[in-house]
Amino acid sequence: MRLHISLDDDLVQQLDARVGSRRRSTFIGETVRRALEDDRRWQDIEAGLGALSDDDGDWGADPAAWVTEQRFQDASRVG
Repeated sequence: MRLHISLDDDLVQQLDARVGSRRRSTFIGETVRRALEDDRRWQDIEAGLGALSDDDGDWGADPAAWVTEQRFQDASRVG
């Protein structure tokens, strides 16, 4: 689909220096796709905030100690 957008001259010059004038659309499309995916991930993270209370996990009062203990329970992961 064609889309008309406006960009500052300086931004277009930087874009052309980076990818060339013939790859503008591809680069912009890939960049927008990544930005939308990042935004979706942040929405997922924010939606999950507060989903677990402090009492919901096995980690107890010291989460760092729990993580260390988990690492050493599997000998293939120690190193």
